[in-house]
Amino acid sequence: MSAPAKLRTSAMIASFADPGQKTAPAPFGHAMVQAAEADPRIVGLTADLGKYTDMHVFAKAFPERFFQMGMAEQLLFGAAAGMAETGLVPFASTYSVFAARRAYDFICLDIAEPGLNVNIVGGLPGLTTGYGPSHQATEDMAIFRGVPGLTIVDPCDSVDIEQAVPQLAASPGPTYLRLLRGQVPTVLDEYDYSFELGKAKVLRGGNDVVLISSGLMTMRALAAARELAAHNVDVAVVHTPTIKPFDAETVLEQVDSDRLVVTCENHTVVGGLFETVAAEVVRRGLGKQVVPVALPDEFLAAGALPTLHERYGLSTARVVATVLDRL
Repeated sequence: MSAPAKLRTSAMIASFADPGQKTAPAPFGHAMVQAAEADPRIVGLTADLGKYTDMHVFAKAFPERFFQMGMAEQLLFGAAAGMAETGLVPFASTYSVFAARRAYDFICLDIAEPGLNVNIVGGLPGLTTGYGPSHQATEDMAIFRGVPGLTIVDPCDSVDIEQAVPQLAASPGPTYLRLLRGQVPTVLDEYDYSFELGKAKVLRGGNDVVLISSGLMTMRALAAARELAAHNVDVAVVHTPTIKPFDAETVLEQVDSDRLVVTCENHTVVGGLFETVAAEVVRRGLGKQVVPVALPDEFLAAGALPTLHERYGLSTARVVATVLDRL
């Protein structure tokens, strides 16, 4: 008898995967199931978005440990806090815009202030949907970076997500995961990479340029590095999946050279990876210019993702053009 096919998420939300790219279906949902098999304390909650945050995979495997809270994000995180107080390990999923904008006070005071092990899972981070400003969480990291003790993870691909879930569950305090859902690209398996919470990793070396990236932009940075080689430009790529706490030692070791330094992030230029790196550069007195590739400080248009990524500078071609313009 053949093994049952893995559950797949709805195609209603477009994938950012390139045509023909290797992908994995619902890596967060399947990682949740695997982690829950090993840890009976893990529970899953969602705010009427199980299918769109891959939580439906967990719900099918562990219906008695899944809680559908309806379209009530403040209730979602308040309930998750209560569960954590009893010793459970909740993963609570909704769209990033609703977690960051609508439920901030509950996350801050019910979860972060007492330091509870609640894992906030935010779908559609940055520009991963064409639905417009109501669903594009372009400022979520800027909002959450100010919450004391909150760990922020911005994964690149299915490898990052699969390996991050058990580490987030084991981390004693609150976490925020910028979820990539549906058919998620698999990229980092080709770079002898493993996710370590709180650590940045040098994926490839290079003598001319250093691209410091997080989230899906690490995929674009690696692609840009390959294209720039055709221009005789040697590019290093440093992946920083944990935005807070930030691995300044690894990153600044790469920054402190005569190479061009560019940050790449799927987030507004305000309050995200660029400003995190720039602040550390100033704090250490390196006197180094850092060039941002990031979303502009504005509400973005609706439309098809490839068109929007090209328009707002996140496409591989735009990263290549930015580097060549600065050299």
